Amino acid sequence: MSSTELPETRTAAAPSSSRNRAVRVADGEKLRSVSLPGLTLTIRARPGNRPGLPPALYVHGLGGSSQNWSALMPLLADKVDGEAVDLPGFGDSPPPDDGNYSVTGHARAIIRHLDAAGRGPVHLLGNSLGGAVSTRIAAVRPDLVRTLTLVAPALPELRAQRTVWPTVMLALPGVAPLFARLTRDWTPEQRVRGMLALCYGDPGRVTDEGFRHAVEEMERRLELPYFWDAMARSSRGVVDAYTLGGQHGLWRQAERVLAPTLLIYGGRDQLVSYRMASRAAAAFRGSRLLTLPDAGHVAMMEYPETVAQAVRELIELNEQSEERVENAESAENRDTSDDSGGS
Repeated sequence: MSSTELPETRTAAAPSSSRNRAVRVADGEKLRSVSLPGLTLTIRARPGNRPGLPPALYVHGLGGSSQNWSALMPLLADKVDGEAVDLPGFGDSPPPDDGNYSVTGHARAIIRHLDAAGRGPVHLLGNSLGGAVSTRIAAVRPDLVRTLTLVAPALPELRAQRTVWPTVMLALPGVAPLFARLTRDWTPEQRVRGMLALCYGDPGRVTDEGFRHAVEEMERRLELPYFWDAMARSSRGVVDAYTLGGQHGLWRQAERVLAPTLLIYGGRDQLVSYRMASRAAAAFRGSRLLTLPDAGHVAMMEYPETVAQAVRELIELNEQSEERVENAESAENRDTSDDSGGS
């Protein structure tokens, strides 16, 4: 159900370390701020290797940021022009003016950005909470989504794993400030180790340098006055989304998704049950399923090469399909023109 601000693994190129409170930017990435009425978003851009590549948008999970995609984005830079968003209240994005951290609120923020930037349709990738947000976007705005990749999407489960209950409890009024007080003596190192144990299938894949970067980011995040409020309200938003029925239910919206979809599940995921993979594969029509037995909740960080290859295949199949449609339309237009000319 949640993902966290985690370091890169040994398969990712590590940027030079620095000890300051600035948000870390890997080599080849650029940060920019996008201002919309009542909303400011930080966008982490990884430009494509050549002009004219189709756009992609990456959406992180609860407690994470655009940095969660830094290992994957360069591996797809030959296929897409990538951008990763910091959801409102996370990463380097300030809280939204209306305080709306619901799944719908996050989806609306991304839709507004895509509409304002004119970047759609995009190859949309989401992890955990970002997967739920991306599912909603693909269902309500199919014109904005070219393909959909979901890594451990936070879709409703009837029997959630015990390890999810702390996130559920965080959604209750008053629990977040209580937890902040109870854990005020925890060091950033202790917090990061706990997150690694929860979110990684094998925390040993994290480099020493990656661990230091994660600790620095944790120190920065804990200094933000809205950190716990954003966590609590977003947790509440996920729980609320789980209880919605009818056309607004996430599983019902999954059935409405038209975009070619790739689903990725980890066998050691302690937050989204591995058993949900088969249900998701049935809900998303014509979807492709990748299961990684040794991965945890953030497969794109643990196994970026494997995930990148699966995404690459999805994009290439979609390109072939779009080319067939274009060729068929061109042939039909020629036939129509010939018929008109002979009449």
